[in-house]
Amino acid sequence: MLLDCIIIGGGPAGLNAALVLGRARRNVIIFDDNKPRNAVTHQSNGFITRDGIAPTEFRQFAHQDLRKYPSILTRQERVTTVQPINGVFQAVSEQGYSFHARSVILATGLKETLPAVRGIHDYYGKSLFSCPYCDGWELRDKPLVLIADHESAFFLAKKVYQWSRDLMFCTNGIPLLTFEQKDKLYRRGIRVMEQKITALIGAGGMLKQIQFEDGTAVDRAGGFVTPGWTHASPLVDMLACQTNEMGAVVKDHFGRTSVPGVYVAGDTSFQPPAQVIVAAGEGCKAAIAVNTDLVEADF
Repeated sequence: MLLDCIIIGGGPAGLNAALVLGRARRNVIIFDDNKPRNAVTHQSNGFITRDGIAPTEFRQFAHQDLRKYPSILTRQERVTTVQPINGVFQAVSEQGYSFHARSVILATGLKETLPAVRGIHDYYGKSLFSCPYCDGWELRDKPLVLIADHESAFFLAKKVYQWSRDLMFCTNGIPLLTFEQKDKLYRRGIRVMEQKITALIGAGGMLKQIQFEDGTAVDRAGGFVTPGWTHASPLVDMLACQTNEMGAVVKDHFGRTSVPGVYVAGDTSFQPPAQVIVAAGEGCKAAIAVNTDLVEADF
């Protein structure tokens, strides 16, 4: 059976793309190996009617919606290869099954690399986060830290200040800030610590204190980090989609890539903000582009 679309990735982008295409009476298959980037978090925020929902519960509701549409197939496994063959796309799953479709939506998301601080993974998703729009409200007015390892963190510090005036900026021994940037932070009462962090102290994922190389210890109740991003799947490279100097997939407003018939949605496109509601919208746009292009081809 030749499908209309293979959707790879079962996060909000892929799930919403499947929903829109199912409602458009398209035969699609969505691969969801249930290994989301936000698996470490306890709740997703900022999505109207679903504010504060657990990621696992969000996924359950989404699959309930998809089951209403008989043209949507779901597979809980990973796709290992995708390639164009004779004008269509072939996807092979990790179990060795092959599927063929006229188009592909890549919603495989990103993989995070956290700053090199010992024990930071114990706190990430519980009291340390990456997005103040997602988790700043829960940390409002608490003594916070921003742990950064690249220059863009200066702009994040200015954002985090909106949620808490008690903020400390830690560079973990890396000279990130110019004199002018440090002066701007100092004028706002934001303490800058450039010493290397030796330990994060807390229990159950809840941060209590940060210890530094010079022996200083500062109490903090949570905060934010600046992760690095890479593609979670090699499929973008496998399909030879054009990327820019940052590694982001070059796409149009609706997710069309440089490869005809291949679309991207959600975090896969590296376009901030990385929020659930934005990813779902990206999935909707990609699905509309797929359906539009198939309609045009058929006519």
